Amino acid sequence: MREIVTYVEMTGRDQLAPAGPVPGLALETLDRDSPLVVGMQVEIGAPYGWKCAGRTDQEWAVWYAEHPDRLFRLLTFHGEPAGLVTYDLHPGDEVEIETFGLTPDFVGRGLGGYALTLALRQAWELTPTVARVWLHTSSLDHPHALRNYHRRGLRTFKTEDGDRG
Repeated sequence: MREIVTYVEMTGRDQLAPAGPVPGLALETLDRDSPLVVGMQVEIGAPYGWKCAGRTDQEWAVWYAEHPDRLFRLLTFHGEPAGLVTYDLHPGDEVEIETFGLTPDFVGRGLGGYALTLALRQAWELTPTVARVWLHTSSLDHPHALRNYHRRGLRTFKTEDGDRG
């Protein structure tokens, strides 16, 4: 299946174009040992063919071990788990949003713009000297994903054309 991967970035917190608040939507710290880390990624990614949706326990162990500094945040809507944000801290004061998404039950309810606003604000607060926040999305992800990223102020800096098999 043909896939276009788009990388987007923000190089200053003043570039954030926040979405209006959604009452009841919050971003909470999630312990890396919580079963929600794996469960949410599988639930979010399964509809879009994310590789994580089919990982074995051994592959998850490798994923955790490769990035011991990975940080996790749970998106909640009126206290219910609604999505997940995963951050990787990279050299050069860069923060990658490695995972961002809502579970299928919360997609299409008008939460994505504010959820991304919360995720980006948190990214800029992770270290005192963040110079860049970036992430990537695929043409196989939710059809509004890239538009949401652009509306929040992220700019495309690279695209890759490939094949997801």
